[in-house]
Amino acid sequence: MNDYLLLSRGQWDAARSAEEIQAAIDAFYAWHERLVAEGRFKSGQRLAKPAKLVTRAGIIDGPFTEAKEVVGGYWFIRADSLDEAARIAADNPCIACGLAFEIRPIEAERASAWRESNETPRRR
Repeated sequence: MNDYLLLSRGQWDAARSAEEIQAAIDAFYAWHERLVAEGRFKSGQRLAKPAKLVTRAGIIDGPFTEAKEVVGGYWFIRADSLDEAARIAADNPCIACGLAFEIRPIEAERASAWRESNETPRRR
């Protein structure tokens, strides 16, 4: 099995009531606890709102993304493939209330300037 990072993205549907959202949250934690017990999930955390961006230009207060790109938390899925991890994430009860989930494989290799990675600029 491999580890996959699960990023919670977006915001709750504005049309949903607090009761509907809380029901999805409660269902999420029950779903999460079951998957942890099965060895399919590793704990992660919700992310707080304050943020800092650190670049060579200095330190800037955040957040820094549009609402649709907001990352609200992270968890880890244990699966045999990216497709299997996506199928597990597709059962997340919070999807019905507007959240989306990005799944990324955890790269085991160290970074190298001679190997293409997420940070490598696109060539034209």
